[in-house]
Amino acid sequence: MEIDGKTRTCGLIGNPVEHTLSPMIHNTLAKLSGHNLVYVPFPVEPGSLDKAIAGAGALNLLGLNVTVPYKSEVIRSLREIDDLARNIGAVNTLVKTDDGYKGYNTDMEGLYRAMTSEGVKIAGEQIVLLGAGGAARAVAYLCAVKGADKVYMLNRTLSKAESVAEEVNRAMGREAIIPMITEDYVKLTAGKYLAIQGTSVGLAPHTEDVVIADEAFYDKIHTGFDLIYNPWETKFMRLVSSHGGKAYNGLKMLMYQGIIAYELWNQISVSDESVQIVYEKLKGYFA
Repeated sequence: MEIDGKTRTCGLIGNPVEHTLSPMIHNTLAKLSGHNLVYVPFPVEPGSLDKAIAGAGALNLLGLNVTVPYKSEVIRSLREIDDLARNIGAVNTLVKTDDGYKGYNTDMEGLYRAMTSEGVKIAGEQIVLLGAGGAARAVAYLCAVKGADKVYMLNRTLSKAESVAEEVNRAMGREAIIPMITEDYVKLTAGKYLAIQGTSVGLAPHTEDVVIADEAFYDKIHTGFDLIYNPWETKFMRLVSSHGGKAYNGLKMLMYQGIIAYELWNQISVSDESVQIVYEKLKGYFA
Protein backbone atom coordinates (compact mmCIF):
# COMPACT_ATOMS: atom_id res chain seq x y z
CA MET A 1 0.00 0.00 0.00
CA GLU A 2 1.02 3.61 -0.43
CA ILE A 3 1.28 5.61 2.79
CA ASP A 4 -0.07 9.14 2.49
CA GLY A 5 -1.65 11.89 4.55
CA LYS A 6 -4.84 9.87 5.03
CA THR A 7 -3.18 6.70 6.33
CA ARG A 8 -4.53 5.61 9.73
CA THR A 9 -2.29 3.92 12.28
CA CYS A 10 -2.97 1.05 14.65
CA GLY A 11 -0.47 -0.85 16.73
CA LEU A 12 0.51 -3.04 19.64
CA ILE A 13 1.76 -1.83 23.01
CA GLY A 14 3.52 -4.09 25.48
CA ASN A 15 6.94 -5.19 26.63
CA PRO A 16 8.39 -7.03 24.82
CA VAL A 17 6.71 -6.73 21.42
CA GLU A 18 9.53 -7.76 19.06
CA HIS A 19 8.18 -11.31 18.71
CA THR A 20 4.64 -10.32 17.70
CA LEU A 21 2.80 -11.73 14.68
CA SER A 22 0.06 -9.11 14.96
CA PRO A 23 1.47 -6.87 12.17
CA MET A 24 1.16 -9.83 9.80
CA ILE A 25 -2.52 -10.20 10.72
CA HIS A 26 -3.55 -6.56 10.52
CA ASN A 27 -1.46 -5.42 7.57
CA THR A 28 -2.72 -8.41 5.59
CA LEU A 29 -6.31 -7.54 6.51
CA ALA A 30 -5.75 -3.91 5.52
CA LYS A 31 -4.49 -4.99 2.11
CA LEU A 32 -7.35 -7.45 1.58
CA SER A 33 -9.95 -4.91 2.72
CA GLY A 34 -8.50 -1.98 0.82
CA HIS A 35 -8.12 0.09 3.98
CA ASN A 36 -5.51 2.86 4.11
CA LEU A 37 -4.12 1.58 7.42
CA VAL A 38 -0.80 0.42 8.84
CA TYR A 39 -0.11 -1.55 12.02
CA VAL A 40 3.16 -1.36 13.94
CA PRO A 41 4.48 -2.56 17.34
CA PHE A 42 5.26 0.02 20.03
CA PRO A 43 7.45 -1.14 22.94
CA VAL A 44 6.41 0.65 26.13
CA GLU A 45 8.88 0.80 28.99
CA PRO A 46 7.73 0.16 32.58
CA GLY A 47 6.21 3.27 34.12
CA SER A 48 5.38 4.83 30.75
CA LEU A 49 1.97 3.28 30.02
CA ASP A 50 -0.15 6.33 30.89
CA LYS A 51 2.08 8.53 28.72
CA ALA A 52 1.83 6.02 25.87
CA ILE A 53 -1.99 6.03 25.93
CA ALA A 54 -2.11 9.82 26.12
CA GLY A 55 0.38 10.04 23.25
CA ALA A 56 -1.61 7.61 21.14
CA GLY A 57 -4.68 9.78 21.62
CA ALA A 58 -2.77 12.95 20.79
CA LEU A 59 -1.51 11.31 17.59
CA ASN A 60 -5.04 10.16 16.71
CA LEU A 61 -4.15 6.47 16.48
CA LEU A 62 -7.24 4.57 15.35
CA GLY A 63 -6.71 1.70 17.77
CA LEU A 64 -4.27 -0.35 19.78
CA ASN A 65 -3.79 -3.89 20.93
CA VAL A 66 -2.40 -4.39 24.41
CA THR A 67 -0.23 -7.33 25.46
CA VAL A 68 1.72 -8.32 28.57
CA PRO A 69 2.35 -6.86 31.03
CA TYR A 70 -0.26 -4.13 30.55
CA LYS A 71 -3.62 -5.85 29.97
CA SER A 72 -4.92 -4.98 33.43
CA GLU A 73 -2.86 -1.87 34.14
CA VAL A 74 -4.16 -0.13 31.01
CA ILE A 75 -7.72 -0.01 32.38
CA ARG A 76 -6.96 3.05 34.52
CA SER A 77 -6.06 5.03 31.37
CA LEU A 78 -9.34 4.38 29.54
CA ARG A 79 -12.40 6.59 29.14
CA GLU A 80 -14.69 3.58 28.74
CA ILE A 81 -14.52 -0.18 29.15
CA ASP A 82 -16.72 -2.89 27.69
CA ASP A 83 -18.66 -4.93 30.27
CA LEU A 84 -16.98 -8.19 29.29
CA ALA A 85 -13.50 -6.70 29.63
CA ARG A 86 -14.46 -5.25 33.01
CA ASN A 87 -15.65 -8.64 34.25
CA ILE A 88 -12.50 -10.36 33.03
CA GLY A 89 -10.33 -7.56 34.43
CA ALA A 90 -8.18 -7.40 31.32
CA VAL A 91 -8.18 -5.38 28.10
CA ASN A 92 -6.36 -6.29 24.89
CA THR A 93 -7.98 -3.89 22.39
CA LEU A 94 -8.45 -0.11 22.48
CA VAL A 95 -10.80 1.70 20.12
CA LYS A 96 -10.51 5.48 19.60
CA THR A 97 -13.44 7.56 20.81
CA ASP A 98 -14.04 11.30 20.79
CA ASP A 99 -12.24 11.82 24.08
CA GLY A 100 -9.95 8.83 24.59
CA TYR A 101 -10.10 5.06 24.16
CA LYS A 102 -12.64 2.36 24.94
CA GLY A 103 -11.25 -0.97 26.08
CA TYR A 104 -12.37 -4.41 24.94
CA ASN A 105 -11.23 -7.98 25.48
CA THR A 106 -11.22 -9.94 22.23
CA ASP A 107 -9.20 -12.86 23.61
CA MET A 108 -12.25 -14.69 24.91
CA GLU A 109 -14.32 -14.39 21.75
CA GLY A 110 -11.18 -15.13 19.73
CA LEU A 111 -10.75 -18.44 21.52
CA TYR A 112 -14.43 -19.24 21.05
CA ARG A 113 -14.27 -18.57 17.31
CA ALA A 114 -11.11 -20.67 17.09
CA MET A 115 -12.68 -23.59 18.92
CA THR A 116 -15.90 -23.35 16.93
CA SER A 117 -13.95 -23.37 13.66
CA GLU A 118 -12.45 -26.71 14.70
CA GLY A 119 -15.80 -28.16 15.72
CA VAL A 120 -14.95 -28.03 19.42
CA LYS A 121 -17.94 -27.22 21.62
CA ILE A 122 -18.10 -25.88 25.17
CA ALA A 123 -21.78 -26.13 26.09
CA GLY A 124 -22.45 -29.09 28.37
CA GLU A 125 -18.80 -30.14 28.49
CA GLN A 126 -16.71 -31.24 31.45
CA ILE A 127 -13.57 -29.12 31.09
CA VAL A 128 -10.12 -29.29 32.65
CA LEU A 129 -8.45 -25.88 32.65
CA LEU A 130 -4.72 -25.77 33.40
CA GLY A 131 -3.67 -22.51 35.05
CA ALA A 132 -5.27 -19.58 36.85
CA GLY A 133 -3.37 -16.63 35.38
CA GLY A 134 -4.72 -13.89 33.16
CA ALA A 135 -5.29 -16.08 30.11
CA ALA A 136 -6.86 -18.89 32.13
CA ARG A 137 -9.09 -16.39 33.92
CA ALA A 138 -10.51 -15.26 30.59
CA VAL A 139 -10.97 -18.89 29.54
CA ALA A 140 -12.84 -19.61 32.78
CA TYR A 141 -15.29 -16.81 31.99
CA LEU A 142 -15.66 -18.06 28.43
CA CYS A 143 -16.45 -21.59 29.52
CA ALA A 144 -18.96 -20.44 32.12
CA VAL A 145 -20.68 -17.97 29.76
CA LYS A 146 -20.89 -20.54 26.95
CA GLY A 147 -22.55 -23.15 29.15
CA ALA A 148 -19.85 -25.58 30.25
CA ASP A 149 -21.19 -28.06 32.80
CA LYS A 150 -18.14 -27.90 35.08
CA VAL A 151 -14.66 -26.43 34.73
CA TYR A 152 -11.97 -28.01 36.90
CA MET A 153 -9.34 -25.28 37.26
CA LEU A 154 -6.00 -26.90 38.13
CA ASN A 155 -3.29 -24.57 39.40
CA ARG A 156 -0.10 -25.03 41.43
CA THR A 157 -1.29 -22.28 43.82
CA LEU A 158 -4.73 -23.26 45.07
CA SER A 159 -5.57 -19.83 46.49
CA LYS A 160 -5.23 -18.23 43.04
CA ALA A 161 -7.58 -20.78 41.50
CA GLU A 162 -10.02 -20.26 44.38
CA SER A 163 -9.98 -16.50 43.82
CA VAL A 164 -10.79 -16.86 40.11
CA ALA A 165 -13.44 -19.50 40.78
CA GLU A 166 -15.15 -17.35 43.41
CA GLU A 167 -15.24 -14.36 41.08
CA VAL A 168 -16.55 -16.25 38.03
CA ASN A 169 -19.07 -18.28 40.00
CA ARG A 170 -20.42 -15.15 41.65
CA ALA A 171 -20.79 -13.44 38.27
CA MET A 172 -22.51 -16.50 36.77
CA GLY A 173 -24.74 -17.26 39.75
CA ARG A 174 -23.73 -20.92 39.72
CA GLU A 175 -20.83 -23.17 40.67
CA ALA A 176 -19.28 -23.47 37.23
CA ILE A 177 -15.60 -23.37 38.23
CA ILE A 178 -14.12 -25.95 40.63
CA PRO A 179 -10.68 -24.86 41.93
CA MET A 180 -8.12 -27.61 42.50
CA ILE A 181 -4.40 -27.84 43.13
CA THR A 182 -2.63 -29.31 40.10
CA GLU A 183 -1.64 -32.55 41.84
CA ASP A 184 -5.30 -33.34 42.46
CA TYR A 185 -5.83 -34.19 38.78
CA VAL A 186 -5.77 -37.80 40.00
CA LYS A 187 -9.13 -37.14 41.68
CA LEU A 188 -10.88 -36.37 38.41
CA THR A 189 -13.54 -39.00 37.85
CA ALA A 190 -13.27 -41.43 34.98
CA GLY A 191 -14.58 -40.05 31.70
CA LYS A 192 -13.52 -37.86 28.82
CA TYR A 193 -12.77 -34.16 29.24
CA LEU A 194 -12.05 -31.16 27.06
CA ALA A 195 -8.70 -29.84 28.34
CA ILE A 196 -7.51 -26.27 27.81
CA GLN A 197 -3.85 -25.51 28.50
CA GLY A 198 -3.85 -21.91 29.72
CA THR A 199 -0.31 -21.49 31.07
CA SER A 200 2.99 -20.50 29.43
CA VAL A 201 4.46 -23.96 30.19
CA GLY A 202 5.79 -25.47 26.97
CA LEU A 203 6.41 -22.14 25.27
CA ALA A 204 9.56 -22.04 23.12
CA PRO A 205 12.38 -22.53 23.94
CA HIS A 206 11.15 -24.78 26.79
CA THR A 207 9.27 -27.03 24.42
CA GLU A 208 9.57 -30.24 26.45
CA ASP A 209 7.94 -28.79 29.56
CA VAL A 210 4.37 -29.75 30.44
CA VAL A 211 2.12 -28.99 33.41
CA ILE A 212 1.14 -32.63 33.93
CA ALA A 213 3.54 -35.32 32.73
CA ASP A 214 1.56 -38.35 33.95
CA GLU A 215 0.38 -40.18 30.83
CA ALA A 216 -2.63 -41.55 32.69
CA PHE A 217 -4.05 -38.03 32.80
CA TYR A 218 -4.24 -37.90 29.00
CA ASP A 219 -6.34 -41.04 28.82
CA LYS A 220 -9.14 -38.86 30.22
CA ILE A 221 -8.87 -36.17 27.51
CA HIS A 222 -10.93 -36.34 24.31
CA THR A 223 -9.75 -32.93 23.04
CA GLY A 224 -6.84 -30.72 24.06
CA PHE A 225 -6.58 -27.03 23.17
CA ASP A 226 -3.27 -25.32 23.94
CA LEU A 227 -3.23 -21.52 23.93
CA ILE A 228 0.45 -21.67 22.93
CA TYR A 229 1.26 -21.55 19.20
CA ASN A 230 5.07 -21.58 19.31
CA PRO A 231 6.08 -24.40 19.03
CA TRP A 232 3.48 -25.52 16.51
CA GLU A 233 2.96 -28.74 18.45
CA THR A 234 3.56 -28.59 22.20
CA LYS A 235 4.31 -31.58 24.39
CA PHE A 236 0.82 -31.20 25.85
CA MET A 237 -0.60 -31.59 22.35
CA ARG A 238 1.61 -34.60 21.60
CA LEU A 239 0.48 -36.34 24.78
CA VAL A 240 -3.18 -35.69 23.97
CA SER A 241 -2.72 -37.04 20.43
CA SER A 242 -0.76 -40.10 21.53
CA HIS A 243 -3.65 -41.09 23.78
CA GLY A 244 -6.23 -40.83 21.02
CA GLY A 245 -7.45 -37.26 21.56
CA LYS A 246 -7.67 -34.37 19.13
CA ALA A 247 -5.17 -31.56 19.76
CA TYR A 248 -5.07 -27.95 18.62
CA ASN A 249 -2.68 -25.06 19.18
CA GLY A 250 -3.43 -21.40 19.88
CA LEU A 251 -2.65 -19.89 16.47
CA LYS A 252 -6.30 -19.55 15.48
CA MET A 253 -7.05 -17.87 18.82
CA LEU A 254 -4.28 -15.35 18.10
CA MET A 255 -5.68 -14.81 14.63
CA TYR A 256 -9.31 -14.41 15.66
CA GLN A 257 -8.62 -12.05 18.56
CA GLY A 258 -6.80 -9.87 16.02
CA ILE A 259 -9.59 -10.16 13.47
CA ILE A 260 -12.18 -9.10 16.05
CA ALA A 261 -10.02 -6.09 16.96
CA TYR A 262 -9.74 -5.18 13.28
CA GLU A 263 -13.51 -5.44 12.95
CA LEU A 264 -13.98 -3.10 15.93
CA TRP A 265 -11.56 -0.50 14.57
CA ASN A 266 -13.05 -0.47 11.09
CA GLN A 267 -16.68 -1.39 11.83
CA ILE A 268 -16.69 -4.25 9.33
CA SER A 269 -17.07 -8.03 9.26
CA VAL A 270 -14.02 -9.85 7.90
CA SER A 271 -14.98 -12.42 5.26
CA ASP A 272 -14.30 -16.14 5.62
CA GLU A 273 -12.09 -15.92 2.56
CA SER A 274 -9.92 -13.24 4.17
CA VAL A 275 -9.76 -15.26 7.42
CA GLN A 276 -8.39 -18.25 5.49
CA ILE A 277 -5.79 -16.12 3.69
CA VAL A 278 -4.57 -14.68 7.00
CA TYR A 279 -4.42 -18.13 8.59
CA GLU A 280 -2.40 -19.62 5.75
CA LYS A 281 0.02 -16.71 5.98
CA LEU A 282 0.43 -17.22 9.73
CA LYS A 283 0.94 -20.97 9.27
CA GLY A 284 3.63 -20.20 6.70
CA TYR A 285 5.64 -18.45 9.41
CA PHE A 286 6.11 -21.82 11.12
CA ALA A 287 6.79 -23.83 7.96
